[in-house]
Amino acid sequence: MYKLIIRPILFLFDPERVHYISFSLIKFASNIGLSKLIRNHYAQNDTRLERQVFGLKFKNPVGLAAGFDKNALLYNELSDFGFGFIEIGTLTPKPQEGNPKQRLFRLKADKAIINRMGFNNKGVFDAVEQLKKKHNVLIGGNIGKNKVTPNDEAIKDYLICFDALFDHVDYFVVNVSSPNTPGLRELQDKEPLTALLKELQKENDKYALKKKIQRKPILLKIAPDLTEDQLLDIIAIVESTKIDGIIATNTTISRADLKSDLFLVEQAGGLSGKPLKDRSTEVIRFLSEKSNKAFPIIGVGGIHSPEDALEKLEAGADLIQLWTGFVYEGPGLIKKINKAILQD
Repeated sequence: MYKLIIRPILFLFDPERVHYISFSLIKFASNIGLSKLIRNHYAQNDTRLERQVFGLKFKNPVGLAAGFDKNALLYNELSDFGFGFIEIGTLTPKPQEGNPKQRLFRLKADKAIINRMGFNNKGVFDAVEQLKKKHNVLIGGNIGKNKVTPNDEAIKDYLICFDALFDHVDYFVVNVSSPNTPGLRELQDKEPLTALLKELQKENDKYALKKKIQRKPILLKIAPDLTEDQLLDIIAIVESTKIDGIIATNTTISRADLKSDLFLVEQAGGLSGKPLKDRSTEVIRFLSEKSNKAFPIIGVGGIHSPEDALEKLEAGADLIQLWTGFVYEGPGLIKKINKAILQD
């Protein structure tokens, strides 16, 4: 039904507008009491799907990547579709509008999306209020810096977000790999990245000691455009900073082998979807093999089918996330992947 009826209608409208229409429809369905019906239809409840990763118990390995529920408005309703975890954000200390519209483009011929959203969000403190609602799904907090914050002050922004979210999320993701905030990817260089992660780990240890609780897992989300030498640096950084894992990968600035109109292909921003599948899988395999599986990996990028998901897991991912595949293939994809995992 989704691909035959719902998607063709939604794809008639501007992609960003459709995003908010979809939010309204999902919220409406929940408000009129359809949550249980949605859960019964989509959720795959089987203890064999459970995964214990960086000290957390995931009810299944299929999550929703950051960028869909930026402001933590819909995590309960989205979990009804069967996700094992939901990642909110990217959040910044202060609210920001992001880049000028139009900033989201569908490349239907490639089953892809280009976005240059620019960390548009209502700010971390607004998200904290939303996260005070009761929830029964693991929540990840994806954090970044404000556009106006210079890189030499970026650590302060990440610490503000970390402090605000500490009591409200189950794990953290440090986003230094979005191509849509000027200069952000420079923070992926070895020296500034090591300094940032070490400061976050100090804060993590401080809170754990103060509250007498376990420290929160910290993951790093990396770009698919890194060279092998840069990926080896990432492995060394994980070892030296003792962070808990990697999310591979964010969107790409590559435009290789696309079939869509030149007008779309030439849009600035990060590309996600099918064209990213092979490269993100290569990065996962490289990190897993070169590190001798020293840390967990969440695989994301180009997952549009159960086969795509199994390929990521075979390459070395412990968990996977959807975003563009969720948009193109619909919520049924989550159940199909979990069924395939059970049969694998």
